[in-house]
Amino acid sequence: MTDKQLEYGVQPLDKILEELGLKNHDLVAASTDGLTHKQVQKGRKGRRLTRNIQDKIVTAICTATNNGYTRSDLFTY
Repeated sequence: MTDKQLEYGVQPLDKILEELGLKNHDLVAASTDGLTHKQVQKGRKGRRLTRNIQDKIVTAICTATNNGYTRSDLFTY
């Protein structure tokens, strides 16, 4: 991964969770895919995540909020 950027800065996911008053644990609790607190934190702070982990976060936030968020709503990369 020498030619790929690893840090992308704070992601829209962080702002959305703040506005909704949700914590990382709320997404972990809503997930049925084995999402961890560490994965959510990395996603919020902009550390590169695999598409699979991004999809787990999207599914968890949609479950927790009953909204239809997409990957592009939550991540800028």
